[in-house]
Amino acid sequence: MALTNNTGEVPSHLLAGWFDTALGKYLLGREMAYFEAAIADIFGFHALQIGLPAHDFLRGSRIAARHVLDLDEPAHLYADPAYLPFAENSMDLVVLPHVLEFTDNPHAILREAYRVLRPEGQMVLSGFNPFSLWGIKRYFGREQAQPWNGNFVGLYRMKDWLSLLGFEVIGGKLDCYVPPCSAEKWLTRCHFFEAAGDRWWPIGGGVYFLQAVKRMAGLRLITPAWQQRARQKKAFAAVARKAPRLQSEAMPEPAEASRARVR
Repeated sequence: MALTNNTGEVPSHLLAGWFDTALGKYLLGREMAYFEAAIADIFGFHALQIGLPAHDFLRGSRIAARHVLDLDEPAHLYADPAYLPFAENSMDLVVLPHVLEFTDNPHAILREAYRVLRPEGQMVLSGFNPFSLWGIKRYFGREQAQPWNGNFVGLYRMKDWLSLLGFEVIGGKLDCYVPPCSAEKWLTRCHFFEAAGDRWWPIGGGVYFLQAVKRMAGLRLITPAWQQRARQKKAFAAVARKAPRLQSEAMPEPAEASRARVR
């Protein structure tokens, strides 16, 4: 986020500079792969990325109108993410790559994301996991540079925030189990941590991803017309009927005729 320093927030260009380091590049590659797969099948008219404008986290989206918002270059729109300049229910997709850790008011940003999303619109976010080797370095490391000076939010706490706002979490993943080494050779040697950590320590990933849908109570979805026609055809399908009996078989004989025949 590129807000003023008196708010205690980390400018985006400083965090983007950390992504140019060996550890940052390693993380960025894995995050880009997740975002690209998560948003590939999300359709609509407008998509919004908040923060980190130097990196295109919407490159895997099929939505034509993509907006990148921040208070720093090279964003397309310059605005405070706590006061988004968009109408209510106007966005189909919102992505938040490492935004909530570097703001003093993450709830306001989440509320704005919920406001601008249309019903059934989706939000995808990423965050640093405080209960991991990355979190240990933040608490006990000597350096207080980016990203270790951020306010890491726990995964379950983030889920609670989303649930209170009206989001439903429909997907997610923990990733980046390697120790936060600064040297590229050690990152390569420790790559086996990814498979081992995902199996033996699934909550210990250095970062987490969440995919959530905006739900609204009492909302009735309008299905496509072709689905309605299919249901109508099925409802009015012809029912097989038995062949009618002959009139002589169907009509009973008069009582007088039957008695005369007996005599």
